[in-house]
Amino acid sequence: MGRKRKELPLLEGLEITTVAAEGNAIARHGEMVIFIPYGAPGDIADIKIDRKKHSYAEGHIERLVKPSPLRAEPLCSHFGVCGGCRWQHLPYPEQLKAKQQQVEDALRRIAKVELPEISPILGSAETSEYRNKMEYTFSNKKWLTWEQMRSGEEFPDRNAAGFHIPGAFDKVLDIDRCHLQDDLGNRLRRHVKDFAKRNNLTFFDLRAQTGLLRTMMIRIASTGQTMVVLSFGEDNPEAIKAVLDDLRATFPELTSLMYVVNTKANDTIADLDIKLHSGKEYIEEEMEGLKFRIGPKSFYQTNSRQAYNLYKVAREFAGLTGDELVYDLYTGTGTIANFIARNARKVIGIEYVEDAIRDARLNSEVNRIDNTEFFAGDMKDVLTAEFIAEHGRPDVMIVDPPRAGMHNDVVNVILDAGPERIVYVSCNPATQARDLALLDQKYKVTAVQPVDMFPHTHHVENVVRLERRPNAE
Repeated sequence: MGRKRKELPLLEGLEITTVAAEGNAIARHGEMVIFIPYGAPGDIADIKIDRKKHSYAEGHIERLVKPSPLRAEPLCSHFGVCGGCRWQHLPYPEQLKAKQQQVEDALRRIAKVELPEISPILGSAETSEYRNKMEYTFSNKKWLTWEQMRSGEEFPDRNAAGFHIPGAFDKVLDIDRCHLQDDLGNRLRRHVKDFAKRNNLTFFDLRAQTGLLRTMMIRIASTGQTMVVLSFGEDNPEAIKAVLDDLRATFPELTSLMYVVNTKANDTIADLDIKLHSGKEYIEEEMEGLKFRIGPKSFYQTNSRQAYNLYKVAREFAGLTGDELVYDLYTGTGTIANFIARNARKVIGIEYVEDAIRDARLNSEVNRIDNTEFFAGDMKDVLTAEFIAEHGRPDVMIVDPPRAGMHNDVVNVILDAGPERIVYVSCNPATQARDLALLDQKYKVTAVQPVDMFPHTHHVENVVRLERRPNAE
């Protein structure tokens, strides 16, 4: 017989004091720190402990005794259930304040290097409908909220089109309206869902791995061009054609309508053959007259307008005069490389993903840029002393690594290459801070600029300029 699990306590009347990492807030009970989602500084609440460790605990608000005066009314009816946009209950200036603090804490506590004054965070002009890309899941197992289950009402229709519920991989919350993208995205998703229900088409069952409708990706560029990619869990040409023909007839403004048959055990379509139903195989974003082609597998910053501000900061920090050789590491589809090319003698981009490098070369070709060169491969394998000897020692390096930061081998090659300036763009200030500590032996941080790409979330981008120390060998 198993040991009975100890009931964790309900702590009454705790004050939530600050906002913490990962979108949580913090309260204290004696020496114990408690992490709580959806809390606001100044809340007085009864906190139910869900998980207890030696030095900290995790809990949730059981009852809000006295709401903080900082609290704002969430925009979205799905707030607190879908798991996204966890800071909607905080006014946007408070979100920016928390993100600024997150960057400062990471750089001071982890990097522990000499820092200049950190510039005020650049907020996003749009705090809703700012995303150019959304991905939805179709499921025959709609998530029911506690209120729905307690109501005693029957819910025979369990088909849903929305987002996976955190911690329940086979359940999907049916979304009425998501405010992260232009409302066209909601109309497209709801239309496909309604068409399928009217025509008795099946929604995907993640456990059984059966069903026709599986996922839907919607891209709406700042240019107004729109791409839809529908993923089907069964190879049923007649039903697939019916869905796509109806979508095209109802939304003739679609720039690109594509589809893929995915019978794998996961939703990833990067390794599958995506077919064109109608329109073009790409849409285009635009910056300063440059056009960037985006295919169904292309990476592009999801906040188009704020990406422009991010890239302008990177270009300014690079301090280009037109005579520099620039290495753009983790170049992706070459957006930064092509964006700065007119200000440099030559730009060399390196990226792990082969498809992304093809896009980077295509974007140079489309924009008639002839001073870029792109290489595909694992960064630590491509960026070697031999590579630098062959292609030239860079005057400037721009690095924009994934959340995990840079591999130690890459940091060492950068130190050996010794560019005059490094511009480090990061989506994770903690791993950026770790790398800054490694670079500190030869480089001094001379500018820091946080940029908010994702309002209502805890995520923040940060751009750092490092300059070579005069006595560095």
